[in-house]
Amino acid sequence: MNAPEFLPPFTAGGKIMLVGLGPGSHDHLTARARAAIAEADTVIGYVTYIRLVADLLAGKEVIRKSMTEELDRAIEALERARRGRKVALVSSGDAGVYGMAGPTFEVLFQAGWTPDCGVEVEIVPGASALNTCAALVGAPLTHDFCAISLSDLLTPWPTIARRLDAVAYADFVVALYNPKSGRRTRQIVEAQRLFLRHRRPDTPVAIVKSAYRPKQRIEFTTLDRMAEADIGMLSTVLIGNSNTFVREGLMVTPRGYGWLQRIRASGLGAAQLAADHRLPEDYIAALLAEEDAVAARL
Repeated sequence: MNAPEFLPPFTAGGKIMLVGLGPGSHDHLTARARAAIAEADTVIGYVTYIRLVADLLAGKEVIRKSMTEELDRAIEALERARRGRKVALVSSGDAGVYGMAGPTFEVLFQAGWTPDCGVEVEIVPGASALNTCAALVGAPLTHDFCAISLSDLLTPWPTIARRLDAVAYADFVVALYNPKSGRRTRQIVEAQRLFLRHRRPDTPVAIVKSAYRPKQRIEFTTLDRMAEADIGMLSTVLIGNSNTFVREGLMVTPRGYGWLQRIRASGLGAAQLAADHRLPEDYIAALLAEEDAVAARL
């Protein structure tokens, strides 16, 4: 759906607030998110997200949209803000992480919006599923990590597959968003297949469904069993790196300081270390030589 044509002048005082609700529980809603909803004349969002804050919406115009109507939500927000209304456009998690911030700015720029046109835009951050699910299972994100959505509705699957293969090879901890739906079941299997090319079968995996909501469910499994788990659109899948472990029901990724000392203590040569760590041999040799020079000066 195309954005409406820009029809200046805008009424002064119009405002769009892109509000991240976090996981949805009121305990994890930021003070600014609450204040933005209170400030708004109109609240727009996907029906499930509206339901999460229903008790905060008394006396407000509420516009509910379906899952695939992101541009419609942004257009509705623009049209009301153009008339001087204050609009809260809500997303679960953070509005800038697979949320409404991107589609809204697309609509605004297509309509000719500029920051000084009379409509203010504010992004109100919230905790994304990446953070909230990690908090429930331990400390899996204390080293480098990334997020990849398995939904190929807007991104071609070959692009997603290349990203999965790259991050699996690079040993990132990975959060998979939109991992599976009723009609889209192959993507999680393909993701597993790509990861198993580079990761051990016993790599820890945590699956969190409906984090901090009444039907919350947490399951620990391993990479080779991941696709057999109960996974749906309300799930986030956390795949550990080569050092991640599960102990006492907690998934932990060590920070990994002191790796040079560890590889030196291994007694292996540069060629074997390069192969083990999938790094160029001359790079490893140079690092070891630098360490030798430092040790000689001490």
